[in-house]
Amino acid sequence: MNAIQNLALVAIILIFAGLEIASKRHKEFHATADDTKLELFMFVALVAVTQPLIFAITGKLSSLAMPGARGAWAQLPWWAMTAILLVGDDMTQYWWHRVSHTPLLWPLHRAHHTAHYMSIRVTYRNNFFYYLMMPGLWVSGVLIYLGLGNVYLVYVVVKLTVIMGAHSAVRWDAALYRSRWLRPLAWLVERTVSTPATHWAHHALTNADGIGHYKGNFGNLLFVWDVLFGTAKFTRRYPPAVGLPDDLVHGKERWFVEMFYPLFQSRRAHSALARGGSAYAEEETRATRTASALES
Repeated sequence: MNAIQNLALVAIILIFAGLEIASKRHKEFHATADDTKLELFMFVALVAVTQPLIFAITGKLSSLAMPGARGAWAQLPWWAMTAILLVGDDMTQYWWHRVSHTPLLWPLHRAHHTAHYMSIRVTYRNNFFYYLMMPGLWVSGVLIYLGLGNVYLVYVVVKLTVIMGAHSAVRWDAALYRSRWLRPLAWLVERTVSTPATHWAHHALTNADGIGHYKGNFGNLLFVWDVLFGTAKFTRRYPPAVGLPDDLVHGKERWFVEMFYPLFQSRRAHSALARGGSAYAEEETRATRTASALES
């Protein structure tokens, strides 16, 4: 199953990469060597190490704890399996993402927000332990043991397509906002799945632009969770800049610190990746004020 999933993943990446190149938006990235290393190594680690390891462990533990339950849910209708996966994987990922914006877990998610560009290459840019601890992957491993494997394969391809589309430099949802006739469809789409407009707002450099919403718009596949749990913000606009203000002030972290914290820790002043470093909210407030002062 992993081989089929990875082939589908590569195909999705190639399609979106082609669209980014065709639109020439890839020329706006100006990624550093550290950006490329973090994104490449994290992607390889996720598909080659983290996900297979989690699925192997959950499969083994499930066979020990529930030896007679292998494939027990295999006869459920596809829509019931999909609903179970949406709750067990996508909703739990919403909450994992949300708590990762608190000071305790922010260091494990910070790397995802340090890119100063939006692109499919940012999709899996995270700390290694962020995915290793992600509840949805562990739940999915158990559900696959229970017989949801075939539906999971389709589900994850759809989910990856939506997530990559939300990070993509190609603003595919903009066409929906321009047409008066498509506005009802736009209203439905943006409240159902993550879109570039809603997700780019989550990556905005600052909330002061009236678009940024880094304490909300946490949805991955479904944006319904943000609507349901009160963290949604709709502007149908795209922030002029993305990234973290403190990186502008203090400089970016090294790729291996971002990927393997706390095994490696920052030597940078005022870093959430250093022992006793600033909490996320304090860091963002101070850095934003400093950046504003530098601009004036």
